[in-house]
Amino acid sequence: MNPESAGVELAEPHLRGLLASAGLDVAYARAEGNVLYRQDDDGRETPVIDFAGGYGSLILGHNHPEIVARAKELLDGQAPIHAQFSAHPYATRLAAELNRIIHRETGTEEPYYATFANTGAEAIEAAVKHAELDRVLRQTELLAEIEAAAKEAEAAVREGTAAVPDAVHARLGVERPAAGEDPLAPLLAELDRRNALVSSRPPVFLALEGGFHGKLMGSVQLTHNEGYRAPFASLGVHARFVPRGRPDALKEVLEESRASLLQLGVEGGEIRLVERAHPVFGAFLLEPIQGEGGIQPLTPEDARHIQEFADASGCPLVIDEIQSGMGRTGALLSSSQLGLRGDYYALAKSLGGGIAKASVMLVREARYRAQFELVHSSTFAKDAFSCHIGLKVLELLEADNGRAYQQATERGAALEAALERVRAAFPDVVEEVRGRGLMLGFEFRDQSGASNEVIGGAARGGLFGYVIAGHLLNGHAIRTFPTASAVNTLRFEPSVLLGDDEIERLETALTDVCVILREGASDRLVLGG
Repeated sequence: MNPESAGVELAEPHLRGLLASAGLDVAYARAEGNVLYRQDDDGRETPVIDFAGGYGSLILGHNHPEIVARAKELLDGQAPIHAQFSAHPYATRLAAELNRIIHRETGTEEPYYATFANTGAEAIEAAVKHAELDRVLRQTELLAEIEAAAKEAEAAVREGTAAVPDAVHARLGVERPAAGEDPLAPLLAELDRRNALVSSRPPVFLALEGGFHGKLMGSVQLTHNEGYRAPFASLGVHARFVPRGRPDALKEVLEESRASLLQLGVEGGEIRLVERAHPVFGAFLLEPIQGEGGIQPLTPEDARHIQEFADASGCPLVIDEIQSGMGRTGALLSSSQLGLRGDYYALAKSLGGGIAKASVMLVREARYRAQFELVHSSTFAKDAFSCHIGLKVLELLEADNGRAYQQATERGAALEAALERVRAAFPDVVEEVRGRGLMLGFEFRDQSGASNEVIGGAARGGLFGYVIAGHLLNGHAIRTFPTASAVNTLRFEPSVLLGDDEIERLETALTDVCVILREGASDRLVLGG
């Protein structure tokens, strides 16, 4: 029997079932601007205001006419998609334009080298791989310096220009050799043993509690949600998760993680032991605004403490701008508004203009390793189509003195004001409104103890946010979702095209939701179209 003709669901059927339980398994026929059009069984279309915005992928909206026109032009002109291992002048132009804007926003001039990819998670993996390559090469260079210093010390002792004091033997717990024996041999053996123990330690990767950096084999271990990490714990690098708002925790990490390699030196005719700081840190990953963690913005104080930690420890910062970047908070880099400077940046989502699948990892020159370009690659990355679309997106963001950035700020402020009005009217139902620009979260108070069994059961089962999203979709033609790791928080990441009438409709819809929750009137929830 043909499964397709039998109507068997083979494309993630379990997920489809979960969507159906909340009334979210709808099919969309087309999209334009800030609107998706759902289609019923009779082929009729119903407009749905899209506040999910492709999880932050649509800062300029669905099928922006200038982006569509550019895409058609590229396809009609037979732009080369599969021309790997050749010159890519369009990728060079895109990297240069990203650098120009980053330099303006951060006040720096140091270039950032670009590695292109297809998805945000892939950009994160590239950043982590590059950071580890850099760490390993730094360690290799350091060990080579230690080996060269040991040979110089041996030569000095052999030539009689340097002696080995008892203090060196005592510090390493090595007995002084008898007369006539090599005075350095046991010291060098102990140094090699100790240095081998330190250099064989796995790197320390740090990430913030509540952070999300992808679900690939490596990136999932840098994501705080244990439900995503635990099944694959044996496969990837492990991270140490650091709480926000705890500068003392960063100090603890620094003290607990720092390590030194030992090197011999010659000073004043004696052999000395010199400590060399070992590069223990792989990277520190953070989002300026945690998306899946509940739209949790990093505070300026947190940003300052993290920057100070990175500067003191030499730990490179990987700033995940996949959701928060590309103009969503009124700047290309949301982190630049906090005074953070990344060693690495990951950009994706809106970089593709809602059409291309594009992302990029950027690494500053001081960290850049040319070897990485030979040990990392991606089949569909850096092609003419996605790079030209990325250039068009930047052109639109920068046009009219950055009008799109201003729109994101202004439209975000209007949306936030509406959400705050609902919160103020229902303080018993709504916990908090937070975020910046067009990346806002609306957190409900915990409903797991609700007397209404439908509402309380959904909350206890982790489906509360999806049930509310289903009601907004089917009862008010508004599309949004909860954040993945904080399902009591609805996300709002619309495009800069968001209108006042759309904000007003959302305010009315959320007011309806709050009344239902306050009154425990689950019978008024609409979970089917």
